[in-house]
Amino acid sequence: MIRKTSVEEISTGSHATALRFADAHLKTGVRLRYAESGAAAGHPIILLHGYTDSWFSFSRALPYFDPSYHVFALDQRGHGNSERPASGYTFPDFAADVIAFMDAKGITRATLVGHSMGSFVAQQVALTAPERVERLVLIGSATTLRNGAVLEFQQAVEKLAEPVPAEFAREFQVSTVYQPLPDEFMDRAVAESRRLPARTWRAVLAGLLAGDCKTRLGNIRTSALILWGDRDNYFLRAEQDTLAATLPNAVLKVYPETGHALHWEWPEQFAQDLKDFITRGDAAAAPASEQHHGLLLRRNRRLR
Repeated sequence: MIRKTSVEEISTGSHATALRFADAHLKTGVRLRYAESGAAAGHPIILLHGYTDSWFSFSRALPYFDPSYHVFALDQRGHGNSERPASGYTFPDFAADVIAFMDAKGITRATLVGHSMGSFVAQQVALTAPERVERLVLIGSATTLRNGAVLEFQQAVEKLAEPVPAEFAREFQVSTVYQPLPDEFMDRAVAESRRLPARTWRAVLAGLLAGDCKTRLGNIRTSALILWGDRDNYFLRAEQDTLAATLPNAVLKVYPETGHALHWEWPEQFAQDLKDFITRGDAAAAPASEQHHGLLLRRNRRLR
């Protein structure tokens, strides 16, 4: 069941777009809030944010998206204005929500764009329902969350008291970027993180670390674009090479002097790279944008 709620316009520089916000009551038993924009008959794109973020994670990039696309930016369970169940935060739980959302909206196939946590959810969807995924765009991703940086971060999260201190949330969000961002954007990003009570910070991270798709990623045949900033504090270059080598139809593009949240730092370039990937579906789309912001470093095989 879908219930319309509100409309909001967001802008970045001279670019703007209108977002329609609504709640979707899914067959998985949760209510998800989502933002929708673009042409109703356009190519469906589903945006999946990172840990403790919300639809707002894509707010700097959305005004640059091709208006012919039909874009859905979800607040995943536990995040933003969506429901926060006491449990159910594993990758299969998040992926089941995405598939149920597609069912609720009548979306047969879509391009999935995931950042960090959202990229792992997108991987899970591609394994669970490959026929529903047109393409994958993985931002700040890897084959597994279980690395030293994330496990160290979990230790700090386990010690959080209610409410989550503003200083902790800000330190976390600042750690995801390298290029400076407008204060108002970072303030909102911190506020979105603080929507989650400490119990949800803990439950989500514990659920995500309970298991991943690492041993099955080779089964994903969907064309994938891996985007990574070379100043990423959470997932290192070697992890990108492993991910690109594991996915049979993947390309890796590196954004120099860029952190973990590259779609925040270079929103226009990110939107252009997404458009190139969708419209041409081939690494030949990359060179024009490499001049300033990226370098296509690996192609396992020509994308379809």
